[in-house]
Amino acid sequence: MQKPTLPKGTRDFGPEQMRKRLFILDTIRQTFQRFGFQPIETPSMENLSTLTGKYGDEGDQLLFKILNSGDFAASLTELDLASGSKKITPKIAEKGLRYDLTVPFARYVVMNRNDLTMPFKRYQMQPVWRADRPQKGRYREFYQCDADVVGTDSLLCEAEIVLMIHEVFRNLTIQDFTVKINNRKILAGIAEVIGVPGQEGTLSVAIDKLDKIGKEKVLDELRGRGFSDDTIAKLEPLFSFDTPDATQVLDQLKTWLSTSDTALQGIAELDETLQFVEQYGLSNIHVEIDPTLARGLSYYTGAIFEVKANGVSIGSVSGGGRYDNLTGAFGMPGLSGVGISFGVDRIYDVMDELNLFPASAGQGTQVLIVPFDTEARAVALPLLSQLRAANIAAEVYPDLAKVKKMMDYANAKNIPFVVLIGSEEVQTGVLALRNMVTGEQHKVTAEELLQRLS
Repeated sequence: MQKPTLPKGTRDFGPEQMRKRLFILDTIRQTFQRFGFQPIETPSMENLSTLTGKYGDEGDQLLFKILNSGDFAASLTELDLASGSKKITPKIAEKGLRYDLTVPFARYVVMNRNDLTMPFKRYQMQPVWRADRPQKGRYREFYQCDADVVGTDSLLCEAEIVLMIHEVFRNLTIQDFTVKINNRKILAGIAEVIGVPGQEGTLSVAIDKLDKIGKEKVLDELRGRGFSDDTIAKLEPLFSFDTPDATQVLDQLKTWLSTSDTALQGIAELDETLQFVEQYGLSNIHVEIDPTLARGLSYYTGAIFEVKANGVSIGSVSGGGRYDNLTGAFGMPGLSGVGISFGVDRIYDVMDELNLFPASAGQGTQVLIVPFDTEARAVALPLLSQLRAANIAAEVYPDLAKVKKMMDYANAKNIPFVVLIGSEEVQTGVLALRNMVTGEQHKVTAEELLQRLS
């Protein structure tokens, strides 16, 4: 018999893990709703024509393709087989699992544009799939929680994203985090200044790996992509920003990139965004301007965000940015949008490593009712309904078993309270409440039980 296994990069989640995950999801959802975002969902699979070409060459390689139904290879010829996988794929796979939630959202907006009120604010909380190499903090199936605004290019939206990031992480009790911000126009300006105008996409893909592979390997990759040593030497100022002071960074950028109107526009947008954040009155701001922040996705055109939790060896836990024409690929050009995505799985790993989950987040059943016999069960079931009506998580042991077995069940599930109902409790109507943590036991009425557990 074959031993059951999981595909690499995927995980099962038991009850305690799921309760903690739901704590994260509920915290993020409540924040999205407070900021006026509305929920939508899109299918797990999309047509490959929807997905390809939106994430850059490296992103396209990480798409999970779905083989066509039936005899998917029936129409293939010897010539097809000799032409290589890129030519064969469209003939055997027309669909793929979604890589993120942003491109499906853009497709949704175009298909439903006549029914949407602009600006349209939506949030979406669903799994995505990437054929990446699994490692710590990086999975092939993971949840994203996205919030996007489309139909406006107002920088107030960028400022609201900064506020929303702070609120989410503070509500999750993650206090030590850094929100890094840059602007793709600055990267485009850098490409102009170093003499490779129009190649900011190539530059961004390489720079995006800086944290993973280091400066020298980034420069080696640029050489491999045709950047000359003279061009790379002009890139050196990019790696010399070592101050968290946003004003100083902006001033340095203005000096270095003064000959690029595109870069100056991006700098002005960052400056205005931070002014809005200040006007909102956000205290203890965790924002840094990072000119090396690139984010490899090719659809970003303006502000880009990335959030890291400090003190843990886990990558970014949130990211996003401004995209001016993502809907253009679907026949609706010029619709600007900006959004942020929270990675639930990485946030979980951060909170687990730092022991930040509140005790209530992992708590399931609060009280177990233990009836000793059939007469006790007649008392237990109405009591169970009362507890649940009071929003107290409660269950009754289903079998008339030995008391020790029922108490072992409560301990195994970490149920903090047990109500014991024997012949005395049936006759008097007074219940025995045992605290499974301290071992203390008290006599209480049904009303007193509800008050205590509430």
